[in-house]
Amino acid sequence: MTQSFKDALAGGLLVCDGAGGTMFYSKGVTINRCYEELNLTQPDLVRDVHREYMKAGADIIETNTFGANTFKLRHYGLEEKMEQILKAGAALALEEGRGSVYVAGSIGPLGVSVAPYGKISLEEAAEEYRKVTSILARSGVDLFMFETFHDLTELSTAITSAREVAGHIPIVAQMAFEEDGKTLHGATPAQVVHALEKLGVDALGANCSVGPAGMLDVIKKMTASTTLPVIAQPNAGMPKEVEDRLIYLTTPDYLMTYGKRFIRAGARIVGGCCGTTPAHIAALKGAALALSPSRVEISSAQADGAPAVEQTPTAEKTPMSAKLASGQWVTSVELLPPKGANPEKVLAQTRSLKEAGVDCVNIPDGPRAMARMSPLPLALLLRNEIGMEPILHYTCRDRNLLGIQSDILGAHAIGVRNILAITGDPPKLGAYPNATAVYDVDAIGLVKMISNLNRGHDIVGNPIEGHTAIHIGVGCNPGAANLDEELRRFEKKVEAGAEFCMTQPVFDPQILFAFLDRIRQFKIPVMVGILPLASSRSAEFLHNEVPGMSVPDNIRQRMAEAGDGAREVGVQIAREALEQTRSAVQGVYIMAPVGGARTALKVLAE
Repeated sequence: MTQSFKDALAGGLLVCDGAGGTMFYSKGVTINRCYEELNLTQPDLVRDVHREYMKAGADIIETNTFGANTFKLRHYGLEEKMEQILKAGAALALEEGRGSVYVAGSIGPLGVSVAPYGKISLEEAAEEYRKVTSILARSGVDLFMFETFHDLTELSTAITSAREVAGHIPIVAQMAFEEDGKTLHGATPAQVVHALEKLGVDALGANCSVGPAGMLDVIKKMTASTTLPVIAQPNAGMPKEVEDRLIYLTTPDYLMTYGKRFIRAGARIVGGCCGTTPAHIAALKGAALALSPSRVEISSAQADGAPAVEQTPTAEKTPMSAKLASGQWVTSVELLPPKGANPEKVLAQTRSLKEAGVDCVNIPDGPRAMARMSPLPLALLLRNEIGMEPILHYTCRDRNLLGIQSDILGAHAIGVRNILAITGDPPKLGAYPNATAVYDVDAIGLVKMISNLNRGHDIVGNPIEGHTAIHIGVGCNPGAANLDEELRRFEKKVEAGAEFCMTQPVFDPQILFAFLDRIRQFKIPVMVGILPLASSRSAEFLHNEVPGMSVPDNIRQRMAEAGDGAREVGVQIAREALEQTRSAVQGVYIMAPVGGARTALKVLAE
């Protein structure tokens, strides 16, 4: 990896690998074996497991050393081989992962009770942890991963010992919590956070013991109590015995759902513990990509000697930009491109919107990673045949730097000049999970690219013929779980050249008002997103399954109580949100996946 682990932690989301023991068990190693001994007796098997997790997309792999300490190895008569096992475990992971993933030295509890609960003194425990961490440090691991600790005193002793012998190596510390949200000895998430922060760990969190649902509340309490990166590594549910085999029933898709919830709650590292497999980790990678795609840095500097170009003022770019610049109210409705090649239904809906006085139509670009008609030719059809001004959503998912630049130049040439720059959902969220995502840049980089073209130069600063006049929009999420990160990215988008903003659907006006107060300094027009809910089921789906969406409890309760009248209640909720927010923003765009133009016009009727 080109970055240090600490830099990677500061820069985005990371995915850890899953269970080692589960994989060994699935490959025929009996449950009563010492899995750490496999480093010496079956090293190819250990290598295979590391490879499978790396192929699944893990950014961090753990050494097969969780129980490699004198006390646990003594149970198998292997205590004299502890150093060999530790060195071999580190070497196998480093052979496979060095340069491409981070290798974490896995360290678990000693397996015997430590004072004051047991006979092993804290000094004896400290000496053992000094030995283990010293060997792993000399072997070259990138970080220590302390995991599945039930006793906060023992974990604190382990961390202190590691700092004494290898203070330069980052530490990730995880406690195991029970179903009641506390550790086996009664510590709460806040108490664990407070104790670990004082020890100077680099990240902290929870693993093992419970499944994804049981861990979510713990993670929420941890992220609310600390500014340190938080890690979540649940089991794949609780194991069931089926035909003499232990089976974990949590599916990869279910874990991906909770992976998104962990991330939305503020977790910075997600992974798996007992029962998870490479399929589960691939699903978690999809969740992480949905919220933190890779990006290439785009410079806004012109090449030396390139002539300066006078840019088109924002107010002169499009009719929409002129209205926003003059403080007029702008209305837009989002219409999904067709799944086939016939645009007539969309054209008919657009005519009804035009007749009703709607200003623009938003055309999403492969929403939810579904293959639909390309939005650019559809935008041209709406503009030429209906006279409706389009707002083209443009994602970074499907095109590399060259393709993006070509598309933006082409959009300008055909008069499609309102572009909403968005990162885009990864393919793993849609019907084509094996499709390749590009993500050369994210939304911030895309804004920089378009700004460069508006200034008359390409992505590396070389002059182009003339310049574009694209009206650049960006998305924002007033209800983001990590609002500070959302605001940081919003500031970057504005610095890069964003000229207007469209929010994620707003259901709670107070959340929008608080967000607007914090972005007022940037002085770009904001259009509020309004989504009329169609059913209680859709409300729950949006809240739980769609990255960046949050539907408040009271709204979901209203939809659940509406029964057969849910669609009308959804329209009423949308009207209420629009009425309460209208004076604070400069426009609205209605998203009505069910009912389309007809539903949107009901919301706008008053």
